[in-house]
Amino acid sequence: MFDDEKTRKLSIICSKGSLDMAYPGLVLANAALMEGIDVTVFFTFWGLDMINKRKMNNLKFVPIGNPSMPIPNAVGGLPGMTNVATAVMKREISKLDFPEVEEFLEMISDAGGKLYACKMSVDMFEDMHLMNENDIYDRVEGVVGATDFMEMSEDAQIIFI
Repeated sequence: MFDDEKTRKLSIICSKGSLDMAYPGLVLANAALMEGIDVTVFFTFWGLDMINKRKMNNLKFVPIGNPSMPIPNAVGGLPGMTNVATAVMKREISKLDFPEVEEFLEMISDAGGKLYACKMSVDMFEDMHLMNENDIYDRVEGVVGATDFMEMSEDAQIIFI
């Protein structure tokens, strides 16, 4: 006699809002959903930029401080280099036929993935006038605290990005 198979669960914490850090979480969430895995994505700190309607499709790739970049930091820090690096990264993402951040989030939501914003980070960013709850992407199901996220993530594999 076989036990009922437990549903696999994956919780992804997105804590960074740069273009190069947005895609790993989105790709993993999408892949997991395609495999039938329940997915919850929690956006905290700068990861809120990924679900900020004003910023989500304008994320930047900053080359300075990245040891994997094939250019010296002195060059990466020159005026305009972030825009150049962002344009190159977006071109390469487009070549791979990956959607922009907003469309990716829509796909994840449509496939049953759950999207949540971190309450503490939203409150902090509101106090700093960086965003408010009206800026949060419509597909985000709620603004929740860390303890709520821990409840949602019970028995899930957790990935922190």
